[in-house]
Amino acid sequence: MPSADASSAEVVVCADFGSTFTKVSLIDIGEGRVVATAEHRTTIDTDVLDGYDACLASLVSQDPRAATAGVLACSSAGGGLRIAVVGTEELVTAEAGRRVALSSGGKVVAVLSGGLDAERLRSLAASRPDVVLLTGGTDGGNGEVVEQDAQVLAAAGWSTPVVVAGNVDSRAAIEATLEATGIPHVLADNVVPRIGVLHPTGARAAIREVFLSHVIGGKELSSRDGGAAFPALVRGATPDVVLTGVEVLASVAGDVVVVDVGGATTDVHSVVELDPEDAGLARDVVAPTPQTRTVEGDLGMRWSALSTVEAAGLADDPRLVAAATARSDDPSYLPGDDADRDDDETIAREAIGLALRRHAGRSTVVVGPGGRVVERSGVDLRQVDLVVASGGVLRHGREAVADRVLAGSVGPDAARGGGWQLPEAPVVVVDTAYVLAAVGLLADRHPDAARRLAATLLPASTPEKHRLHP
Repeated sequence: MPSADASSAEVVVCADFGSTFTKVSLIDIGEGRVVATAEHRTTIDTDVLDGYDACLASLVSQDPRAATAGVLACSSAGGGLRIAVVGTEELVTAEAGRRVALSSGGKVVAVLSGGLDAERLRSLAASRPDVVLLTGGTDGGNGEVVEQDAQVLAAAGWSTPVVVAGNVDSRAAIEATLEATGIPHVLADNVVPRIGVLHPTGARAAIREVFLSHVIGGKELSSRDGGAAFPALVRGATPDVVLTGVEVLASVAGDVVVVDVGGATTDVHSVVELDPEDAGLARDVVAPTPQTRTVEGDLGMRWSALSTVEAAGLADDPRLVAAATARSDDPSYLPGDDADRDDDETIAREAIGLALRRHAGRSTVVVGPGGRVVERSGVDLRQVDLVVASGGVLRHGREAVADRVLAGSVGPDAARGGGWQLPEAPVVVVDTAYVLAAVGLLADRHPDAARRLAATLLPASTPEKHRLHP
């Protein structure tokens, strides 16, 4: 398949190999717009590129240029990217590592702290991570625990790749330990160089490097070209690429939140300008960042349908439980009539509502020795300018499906009765053409096209200050 590196390419294919569906779009680079789209069930049961071939054939039928276009791809097929975090201290380096892992597009399968002993090592192994993110110590601070953690991994014959993002003064010792036992590893800047500072960029890039060099090929999702064809296409984990797309969109639209309801998880990405006053009053020892991603592994449309119903407190509705069970037992389930679509919308509404509330948190008034104080958790989304909803239930739903599914989660009444920091008056759009993944894929090689493509999500009614200027 042709490379998409050439900046002179007229069109490029952007592909998202999802856990359930492979979504593909043909992008006109000059105009920054989608000219054709296709999707197919992700064919992990045969060869992941079989489904892609079906999508490409559809694109070619719509626009013959797709046959020779370069390809950029992201993937969450085969379980996506599983990250375990090992930190020195629970509330600082382990928490910082957890946030970085999420922003890197991973599903966080374990967070351990306090030093690796036999029990924690067993827990780490049982979580079956694709990558271990090793953190600990501020720069120039105590590096004893993070160095000992590396020694424990080496002594145990650990083979899973490790990203080292702790005290820079400990890197040489850790590198020597890992190299001596052949543990694949990548060195990155400290995620917490000093208390109150979170520096995710270096670790995020290192995790992406490990994902591309070790994880994609290791999942053996395709046998073509000796297993090399599929890894050659993939530029990152889908959630990592989507977050990049959201960052580009925020540069065009202002504060933005994206909620993506999938078969197994419901992801929320937000880019929100931090209030300097709030930042000055923050009590967190790990500073917040404008970009935040949360993954709710118990909320989804198929694999997690039953746990969604249970989390929403609807387990006493036998008909809905039966509908969720049918979807959980058969993740390829498609609605056949309006009753089925009603059930899909109910599950989606609960998944999105719970995911947004967990991401946004609450604003509550607490009376203490110093008087009345407002305490906040999560990310304050109340003044968000744009909400983008994504997922098959929305792309293929009935007319006005987004209004029904987002009811109670967005708008002036959403925050009532609990202090939830939910969007109060945003513009709401549905990403029907897989735009955000494509924006993220284009951002590095074709930044102007990425911005123009992101701007296509904005309706004509969006205020002028939030629209892209030529």
